[in-house]
Amino acid sequence: MGTRPAPRFDALAFDLDGTLVDSGLDFAALRRTLGFPEGIGLLEHIATLDDPAAVDHAHRVIHRFEMEGARGATWMPGARELLDHLRDAGVPVAILTRNSRAAVAATDAALSLGVELILTRDDAPPKPDPAGLLHIAETLGVAADRMAYVGDFIDDLTTARRAGMVAGLYRNHRNSGYADQADFVVRHFDELRTQQA
Repeated sequence: MGTRPAPRFDALAFDLDGTLVDSGLDFAALRRTLGFPEGIGLLEHIATLDDPAAVDHAHRVIHRFEMEGARGATWMPGARELLDHLRDAGVPVAILTRNSRAAVAATDAALSLGVELILTRDDAPPKPDPAGLLHIAETLGVAADRMAYVGDFIDDLTTARRAGMVAGLYRNHRNSGYADQADFVVRHFDELRTQQA
């Protein structure tokens, strides 16, 4: 597992931040600002809070970090070219992200993502819940097992598996430990573009 090349798919879905784009979001700084512990997702930790004021404060801080990152987002190497290629080839594409709808809109304004079907945490339960990916497959009219979901984090791989999709890892210098849990690994999006030709 993790070293096979990607097969051809009827549709592809991607994580956004850390996969297609780099917003430079510093999760360590965000956790420090909020006083949140390591080892549990930000949204999951917020769900454990009983104080409505603390919940509101956490959401406001996350929003500020996300919006700042979104406005300065840049494409990952080869990502724009891959999306252009898939569009030209008629391969349906979607994005599922834990980012907010507002942050995605800011990223789209900065980069012109060119993807019509984007689900955020405001549209579907956050990953690793597979509901968003299953909704994407249904909307695209593609069987889940004929799709791949590509992301950079363990939650992305878990979400893909729970949805019955092929799990692809966009590998970087921080996530090589997840490679053996992926069905395929790409180090540059040119690899995936060539395989989907």
